Amino acid sequence: MGVFSYSMTMKIGIVVSEFHYDITMMMLERAKEHAEFLGVDVAAVVKVPGVFDMPLAIKRLLSRSDIDGVVALGAVIEGETEHDEVVMQHTSRKIADLALEYEKPVGLGITGPGMSRLQAEERIDRAKNAVEAVVKLYKALKGI
Repeated sequence: MGVFSYSMTMKIGIVVSEFHYDITMMMLERAKEHAEFLGVDVAAVVKVPGVFDMPLAIKRLLSRSDIDGVVALGAVIEGETEHDEVVMQHTSRKIADLALEYEKPVGLGITGPGMSRLQAEERIDRAKNAVEAVVKLYKALKGI
């Protein structure tokens, strides 16, 4: 087992955006590896078209009794308009609202906005931070 020890194994879901597939699938692999390192079971992986599409999938996972938390993974790369900022603002707000509604941790492993493709590639390992955040918050909430 990994760094954290639980009497029952924590189970998480991962929602990953298919947009910028080459980057996000590497993020998914890093997240799964880190979950295994921490002794956490990835009970479900849901692929959605884009970051904006994540809240519905996250809501479905959070509603499951066998899911203790969710990790959201994606890359929002800057374009010619402010679309990246709008997508991140609305998605991150809805994700935070869902965590509060279901009282389960959701890790925001979505990089951006305002980043280049090169910066997105450099931030692939941030997926591990999102897994770590979910596990730590889950552990903290268990003590309350």
